[in-house]
Amino acid sequence: MDNGTKEWWMAAKWSEEYERGVNEYIKRAFSAKSEGNQICCPCGSCHYRYWCYEKVVRDHLVCNGFVPRADKLSELGIHFEREIPTCNADEQSNQDDLDDDLVGLLHDARDAFREGPNDEAKKFFQLLEGGQEELYPGCKTHSKLSFMIRLFIVKCDHKLTNGAYADIADLVREAFPDTKLHKSFNEAKSALKVLGLNYTKIDECPNDCMLYWEEHANATSCHVCDTPRWKSNDAENDTPLKNGKVHRIPKKIHRYFPIKRRLQRLFMCQETASNMTWHTSGRENDHLLHHPVDGKSWKEFDSLYPKFVEDPRNVRLGLATDGFSPFNSMSIAHSTWPVILINYNLPPWMIMKPEFLMLALLIPGPSSPGNDIDIYLQPLIKDLKEL
Repeated sequence: MDNGTKEWWMAAKWSEEYERGVNEYIKRAFSAKSEGNQICCPCGSCHYRYWCYEKVVRDHLVCNGFVPRADKLSELGIHFEREIPTCNADEQSNQDDLDDDLVGLLHDARDAFREGPNDEAKKFFQLLEGGQEELYPGCKTHSKLSFMIRLFIVKCDHKLTNGAYADIADLVREAFPDTKLHKSFNEAKSALKVLGLNYTKIDECPNDCMLYWEEHANATSCHVCDTPRWKSNDAENDTPLKNGKVHRIPKKIHRYFPIKRRLQRLFMCQETASNMTWHTSGRENDHLLHHPVDGKSWKEFDSLYPKFVEDPRNVRLGLATDGFSPFNSMSIAHSTWPVILINYNLPPWMIMKPEFLMLALLIPGPSSPGNDIDIYLQPLIKDLKEL
């Protein structure tokens, strides 16, 4: 390449130029230097030390960037005269640790928006840029996106109001005028929606007969007990909106947290992905009960579904639920029921860690769903069947 040309690996990792460069490099490398359908991965994490398949190399280059080496590129007939920028190894390692999880989340969402509407793609690329953008000039500990997520977590953990979040954001901007931070909680929440970390509100019959979902999404009363969907059928009590529509309040509503992308992200990190097959390749069979894989139920399941067992990466989930009072006073007869998914693929020291427990449903009170809990599980079952 001549000195007036910008090498593709110097372009932004989410740009079309970088993607074309990755595709061209992979095409050349696998046609010239592959061994057993693998090449030495040139990403910023592997540094030509590990042999990987084509899909893995492509994912690594998108997430970790490309490390050019003159000797490796010349073997493929690629020559350049531009000096390759270098950085301190410790600084690079710290930055990689800071952004690793965030880049994994962003890369997981990349394909979903690559061919989507332009406005959605634009929002995603703006968030992706924020994942690499400094919180303020010279900040090495947080990116714009990582700080926003940390502040979001603090708000949830300490039950701060939206107004408190806005006041904290104002204080940070006042102390650091160059800080690039959203002004309100609603703005931050909207920006994070592109990661898929959201939930769906679903109306239901107050008697737990049915969900106003799928073919019944527009129904106004329960087709089982004929109970009205809305708290009031009196138009005078409805709340008019600015667009002329009427806001009607359902009698009961629960929240569903989609699990597809969360299950996919378990395989985005190399370490977690290897632990997902621990039950097949990592355990010692000493005939003692250390994990559900050592139990009789696991073996019976294997005998009933042999095709499922063929791929050890298939995820085995347990479902648990229990009621709790969301209020500080125990005198209030009200219980909310979270439905938790437990990943039994993981080793025993990871199964019960909070970061690997997945909240799938939040069923409101005031009483237990009892035997009608299957009504609430319909969206979850649909997603599991599609996987």
